[in-house]
Amino acid sequence: MNAYFLKRLAVLIPVLLGMTLIVFSIIHAIPGDPAETILGDKATEQSKQALREQLGLDKPWLQQYGTYLGELAHGDLGDSIRTRQPIAREMVPYLAATLELTVASMFFAVVVGMNAGIVSAWKRNSWFDYVSMVIALVGVSMPIFWLGLMEQWIFANKLHWLPSIGRMNSRDPVEAVTHLAIIDAIIGGRMDQVWTVIKHLILPSIALGTIPMAVIARITRSSMLEVMDADYIRTARAKGLASFQVVYKHALKNAAIPVLTVVGLQTGSLLGGAVLTETIFAWPGIGRYIFEAISSRDYPVIQSGILIIAFLFVIINLIVDLLYAVLDRRIHYQ
Repeated sequence: MNAYFLKRLAVLIPVLLGMTLIVFSIIHAIPGDPAETILGDKATEQSKQALREQLGLDKPWLQQYGTYLGELAHGDLGDSIRTRQPIAREMVPYLAATLELTVASMFFAVVVGMNAGIVSAWKRNSWFDYVSMVIALVGVSMPIFWLGLMEQWIFANKLHWLPSIGRMNSRDPVEAVTHLAIIDAIIGGRMDQVWTVIKHLILPSIALGTIPMAVIARITRSSMLEVMDADYIRTARAKGLASFQVVYKHALKNAAIPVLTVVGLQTGSLLGGAVLTETIFAWPGIGRYIFEAISSRDYPVIQSGILIIAFLFVIINLIVDLLYAVLDRRIHYQ
């Protein structure tokens, strides 16, 4: 296991290097002048050229890439062209907001999706099976922006049950320590704000987690149906074990590997694909941060943001690979 872990970490380096090279090349091929974006159309050519020299944008792209890699090797993500602030410090609140939303969304997707898939396989061809699979199909097909807008209209505007935008009450903010709103509220002893933060999380996490929930439900049902016909399941039933124990203790553990793979992939996708949800609910996440950087041709922010997302995606997949051996002891890594 340790050798496999070290091998995967070694593979991580060329993967990230390749990602930086691809992203750097594509971004610099995008039409537009960052100096003109920053200074405006009415700026003189001399001021634009001075800014290009100051930011190093007048150098060949290969030299710019080498400079970026050198800074990256020292843990420096560079400075934002737009705000002139260090990216590593500026990105932390946005990344924390996206992580919080992703965890909440995947919690909803896993709890609802797995249980729906398990019960559908357990009660195959029943009304619950048909209804849950129809809902899963609708969930996969439903556009996130439409679902988010419907949630806001029904639960925020009509019923006034939940807030429609933001992470917390802007008039009574919690002091940022970890930049994870729930954790910061607990650290600050603001238990009233914990519930406020949770209420702000409910609508965007459901909107973002609907598609993963539907995928997990269908994969869980399919995997459980294969396991439920196995000999050891029939033996467990013949011994007189309760159906709940047979399904959740014996069948689920052996059916969980395909589900775990999907959970890992969906979690990685949510980290970088939450732009629509974050825009609709005014959620200050990494997706919106990168989108704003693209609009202003802020090359360092785009590169660093995509690199961080790629790094997290690879780490999540590494954790999933290691969890395979925990779920199934027949799996051995060399």
